[in-house]
Amino acid sequence: MTAFNAVRFRVKPGRDEDFLQAHRNIDSNWPGMKSANIFKTGDHDYCIVAEWTDMDSLAAARPEMIATLDTFRDTLEDLGDGRGVTDPVSGPVVLELK
Repeated sequence: MTAFNAVRFRVKPGRDEDFLQAHRNIDSNWPGMKSANIFKTGDHDYCIVAEWTDMDSLAAARPEMIATLDTFRDTLEDLGDGRGVTDPVSGPVVLELK
């Protein structure tokens, strides 16, 4: 069953291009990843959403995702409320609307 993950980020002022370049530099041909997109939600706020063939593929890619995060972690601000520098969620699709 298809799965998605989404991660929110807040980038330090002046580091937006570093954040985006770090994502351009990764090899995102991870098994099971169907697509991934980053969109801007505020002045320095971004969200990445990725579609996966299934939850097993998503779970297997978590070490790669963390390793990727480690390459640009210094560009991020803490989100507060104990969340750290990311606010990730993931799960299987339960209703496909279109």
